[in-house]
Amino acid sequence: MCGRHKKGTQKAQALGRSRGGFTTKLHARCDAQGRPLGFVLTPGQTHDNQGFVPLFRMISDRIEAFLADKGYDADAIREEIASADIEAIIPAKSNRRDPIPHDKTKYKWRNQIERLFNTLKNWRRVATRYDKTKESYLGFVAIAAVKLWIPFVHER
Repeated sequence: MCGRHKKGTQKAQALGRSRGGFTTKLHARCDAQGRPLGFVLTPGQTHDNQGFVPLFRMISDRIEAFLADKGYDADAIREEIASADIEAIIPAKSNRRDPIPHDKTKYKWRNQIERLFNTLKNWRRVATRYDKTKESYLGFVAIAAVKLWIPFVHER
């Protein structure tokens, strides 16, 4: 039997099936200046909230607020954020029975993560995952992240 079709291999490598082929979802966290702090990979077809737990548990420093898009609007996620004594700034999904208000002024800062993704996608290898293994792809994402940190580390 050939080893190419082992069950669980695609999920272990964060590869998901879609109409266009294999896809991967990159979840990231950044600081207020848009500098990358951590990354998590999930298969492309998984829901956004599947990447929340490993991403949130990476937090070692004290943060005031956790900004996320509607994909992270779930009671369990909000409870975990509240238990860490952090403000959850997540807009409510349109189909939520009891919409939870959020601070729209603070939510505008979520633009930093969108800018981070835009900058990361300037690297073709990060934008179009050529790598077969999860570790290899995360390695190239880390190299791109280091290049983004260099201007902040060295004084001009």
